[in-house]
Amino acid sequence: MRNVNVRKLVKTIVFTLICLIVAAIILFPIIWMLPAAFKNKAEIWAIPNEWLPKVFYTKNFEKIFTSNLVNDYNFISSIGSTFLVSVIAVVLSLLVNMFAAYVFANFEFRGKNFLWYYFLITMFIPGITILLTSIRVVSVLQMTDTLLVLIIPGLVSAYNIFFFRQFYYGIPRSLEEAAIIDGCSRFKIFFKVFLPMSVTPMVIIGVSVFMGYWNSFMWPTLTIVNNSEIAQVMQVIRILNSTYSGEYGIVIAATILSIIIPLTLFIIFQKKIIAGIAVSGLK
Repeated sequence: MRNVNVRKLVKTIVFTLICLIVAAIILFPIIWMLPAAFKNKAEIWAIPNEWLPKVFYTKNFEKIFTSNLVNDYNFISSIGSTFLVSVIAVVLSLLVNMFAAYVFANFEFRGKNFLWYYFLITMFIPGITILLTSIRVVSVLQMTDTLLVLIIPGLVSAYNIFFFRQFYYGIPRSLEEAAIIDGCSRFKIFFKVFLPMSVTPMVIIGVSVFMGYWNSFMWPTLTIVNNSEIAQVMQVIRILNSTYSGEYGIVIAATILSIIIPLTLFIIFQKKIIAGIAVSGLK
């Protein structure tokens, strides 16, 4: 019995050490980045490098807030534009993917299996392989330099449809049948039965979609590079890096500001996110 307890204690200690090492590796860039935002160029490049700045240098943030960049790109307006795009994308993405999942889970129609397998195949196609053709499509449709080109192309996701479809399979069909007997239409059943029961998966998918749009860099750079009014935050950080070459304190300060909103969302919805991961694991 004593040997068993010793083994459990050893396993616990080893597991704890591994978790601490992994956490340290993950958190190290953030821990180093926070004081670096208040350092001048000389302190950032100093060898040996000190973690805390000798004098807190606030001009990194002042330059971000007070000046326009090349071609009138502005960091603060890019935060607002990115937030607007991300919120709209989350709402539309949830509606589109949940509707599709509801249809695949509860309707029978000709060609259903073919369409389902077609959706699944798209999960295995790397997005980079269709990047040029996607740019060509939005160019022909004259969507470039608009909010539409930032929102519409990424709304539909085979993985999100698959996730919601599997979740809907776990909802008893008796609830839907009872609603039909009560005279509810399919739309009422979706909005009054399935939607309220889908809060947890909605949160985890919604946060995932938000992060995808918030951190998007290549697509905005290739499609709205000439429109400063709707420039996205990651695009502007890249321009900051080019404009203030070598002054990494400014880029680090902008990066810290850019993670405030996603971090706040994670703190607010962390319980739902963990619950959603558990649901996805069970499914």
